[in-house]
Amino acid sequence: MIFDDLRAIQLRYGFLPKAELEGLSQRAQTPLYQIHSVASFYPHFHLALPAKAEIRVCADMSCHLNGACGLRAELERRFAGSRAEEVQIRDVSCLGRCDRAPAVSINDQIFTDVTATNAEQIGRGALRNEEVREAHAEHGRVACKADPYGDGEKYGMVRQLIQTRNCDEVLAQLKAAELRGMGGAGFPTSMKWDLVRKQPDPVKYIVCNADESEPGTIKDRFIMTHLPHLVIEGMLIAGLVTGAKRGILYIRHEYAMQEEILGEEIRRCYQAGLLGKKIRGSDLDFDLEVFVSPGGYICGEESALIEAIEGHRAEPRNKPPFPGQVGLWQKPTVINNVETFINVPQILARGLDWFAAQGVNGSRGLKFVGVSGQVERAGVFEVPMGTPMREVIFKHAGGVRGGRSLKAFAPSGPSSGYLPASMVDVRLDFKALADAGSMLGSGAIIVCDDTTCMLDMALNAVRFYRNESCGKCVPCRLGSQKMTDLLVRWTQGSVSEPQYQADLALLDDLSQSMSQTSICGLGQIAPAPIQSVLKHFRAEIDAHVLKGQCPSGICFTAASRTGEAQRVGIRP
Repeated sequence: MIFDDLRAIQLRYGFLPKAELEGLSQRAQTPLYQIHSVASFYPHFHLALPAKAEIRVCADMSCHLNGACGLRAELERRFAGSRAEEVQIRDVSCLGRCDRAPAVSINDQIFTDVTATNAEQIGRGALRNEEVREAHAEHGRVACKADPYGDGEKYGMVRQLIQTRNCDEVLAQLKAAELRGMGGAGFPTSMKWDLVRKQPDPVKYIVCNADESEPGTIKDRFIMTHLPHLVIEGMLIAGLVTGAKRGILYIRHEYAMQEEILGEEIRRCYQAGLLGKKIRGSDLDFDLEVFVSPGGYICGEESALIEAIEGHRAEPRNKPPFPGQVGLWQKPTVINNVETFINVPQILARGLDWFAAQGVNGSRGLKFVGVSGQVERAGVFEVPMGTPMREVIFKHAGGVRGGRSLKAFAPSGPSSGYLPASMVDVRLDFKALADAGSMLGSGAIIVCDDTTCMLDMALNAVRFYRNESCGKCVPCRLGSQKMTDLLVRWTQGSVSEPQYQADLALLDDLSQSMSQTSICGLGQIAPAPIQSVLKHFRAEIDAHVLKGQCPSGICFTAASRTGEAQRVGIRP
């Protein structure tokens, strides 16, 4: 695997020297341009020696709402006299610690609830060649209603399926439960599994997508920490039902602790005979491994994820064909999200009536949601599907921080756009949120209080997509940059009425072109943040553009203009 070789080189030298890449090219009998093309694509790899203290401040939604801009400015002031080879301070895309914002990566180790003082201390320690190490909190065991086993013996549904071989019944129960993909797309799980099952090719794969990299999305991290056995059992069941003999759990590289937890659980399964050849003495085989992502939000797109596993640049494939027919190594492949897999043992162990009863207001099952932003108790909560957003924000997350008023919320990170406080009674449900002009997505709820500038938040979200575009297709590559430029101009105000109308027409054209012609969901959903703000907060944008006024007092400052200049090129 090319990534193992690249990681080994970088671990040895701190970056990827040209001579080492040339040697790898010869050993692997792979053209140097191919190796360089892969290494240059992923943010995890360094083609030049980084600074002794590489400080990267998370720039995205939750951290942005929790003072990341000011934190970066203060760090730059404190390290102002440092040489470039000693200290580099820049922004970084979401680090997956939205519940403990602001987050900072220092020499690839992540620190949360950061202040300028402790970040400076860690950075200066790195300059003294002290080891920089992220402190993993004790994860302990959290009792989750979703776990059908509690303190009892686990993997009961796999043991039962090995005995009965009743795969038709499994698919029938998943269909009757109306289980859908919980990573954002909401595709029926039984339909996806049945498609792969019916493929004549004897080689098939099961892939778990644990690359949650969208701002606000933290619930899979929680699930892998506390319910790793359900993730593995769901993948095992998928393998037995479809005839796949190999599974790959694709996890983002920022989740080092979860990688360790899953690795230990997988080792226990092999020792117990639940993984490997002749599972539990049967004639069934299933091997499972963890694949650590080399980085990048685009890897969450299923075909880009496949390309990464195969050792290529994570650029999405054109569809059709879909992965269920032509997936990993051109073989039929099931790809599901972490939360989707853990629902399978729940449904099989407890039955359809139990699953249906867990939801409220006509919905089914339980939902893990991550709540972050300007709330009292940011974190992950297990709630009934169909729960009103008001209950999640004000009951579970403790309401808006400091007793301030709710202004807006994103039901699922930037891809869902923003809804106003007047819609806070919308339910956590696929149809209810679609009817509201948003989406359930991955359940990444980001809360904005009444001091928030919604144009600033739209720009922050669109900029995230601009930075994370893989650049493969023109609509996304150029459209996201043009959209960012347009919003920057709006935050600077003093645009004439005719120019404003021309900008609005251009924005509509860009949105339609990107949504209709982009290869993958990133480009298709990138216009959602600004379109939602135009729909629900139009007066606020008008004030910026036509009057040169930011109602929240955030834009039109020297700091905001400097911040955008710094953020222009987070990633190529």
